[in-house]
This record gives sequence, structure tokens and C-alpha cells, in this order.
Amino acid sequence: MNVQVLGISVDHVPCLKAWADSLEGISYPLLSDFWPHGEVAEKYGVLRADGKSERAIFILDKEGVIQYIDIHDIDDQPDNDVLFAELARIDPEAAKKAEAKEPAFADLPQGGVVMYCNQWCPACRRARIWFADNQIEYKEVDVVLNKKAAYQVRKWADGNLVTPTIDVDGTVVVDWKPDRLAELLLD
Repeated sequence: MNVQVLGISVDHVPCLKAWADSLEGISYPLLSDFWPHGEVAEKYGVLRADGKSERAIFILDKEGVIQYIDIHDIDDQPDNDVLFAELARIDPEAAKKAEAKEPAFADLPQGGVVMYCNQWCPACRRARIWFADNQIEYKEVDVVLNKKAAYQVRKWADGNLVTPTIDVDGTVVVDWKPDRLAELLLD
């Protein structure tokens, strides 16, 4: 859609690298707003008094004019559908071209254990470790890459995109609940 995603953090470069490595890599550049500390965050009005930045999304048009701002809690995952709708509003022609190129998604896995998750979610990482420790085989579906999966999770989670959401042979566990999974999966 003719966009460039950039991540900006008030952390220094080694911290950003460690964060990206913990996610097993990311697909966009990370910029450090460490020195002078938080200068960019301050200019955008999202630098807190404690020196941390709010979690915020800004969409700028081709002329550099801010067209959209989303500031939300650090633990909330931004709704990609809202962002795509904003991008389409800003550049309808690019949206039409992107929509024409969008691949059809395969049917979602059925049966067994299916974890709907994403790469950056800390609870998803804990779930992966829990499954490995308990030697439980599961299929993983990324809700960021698969719109059909995101839609299904929102149906299960009252309209929210909650990760991980785990389907155990038709019994759905929304959010990371290891005790409930143990009831379902461990003898």
C-alpha cells in the first residue's frame, strides 16, 4: 500500500537489537530515540514525564502530514484492520492495488491443538515454552499474517484480537491460561 513501517523507541540501539532478536527478527527498521533522549517522542507529544514513550501509532501521508494518531495502553495490540482502513482512506488507489494482490488464505487448521498468536506477544512466547515443556504438539497460526485467523479470534474473543487464543479440539481458551490448558491437555 505504498507505506513504510518504522519502529521508534526511546531505548538505545543494543536494547532494540535484543528486543528484535527476542521476536526472532522483525520486518521493519527500528530507530533509536535515545539521544537526545526522547526528542522525537517529545515532538510528537508522547514522551512521558518518567522518560518513557507512550505506545503510539502515527500515519503520515506522502507530504509528511500526520493523518492518523492512535495512542493506547502498552499491553494493547493495535487493530491492524483499523490501520489498513486508515491507510486506504489516505491513499485509496494504493489500497485498491494492494487488495487485488492479496492472496487467498487457506482454511484454518481443524482438530488437535491450534494456537492463534503473533511473533511479538510475550504470552505467546510463554505458551510456546509451555507446549515444549509438556511435549504437546500444536499448530500455530499468526493472526497478523492471516486475516481469516484474526477474524476467527475476534469472534471467539468478543470482538477483540486476543493472543494467544488456543483451540483444543473445539474448546477455545482465550488468552494465556495455563491452568485451563493443563485441565484440557494433561493427565
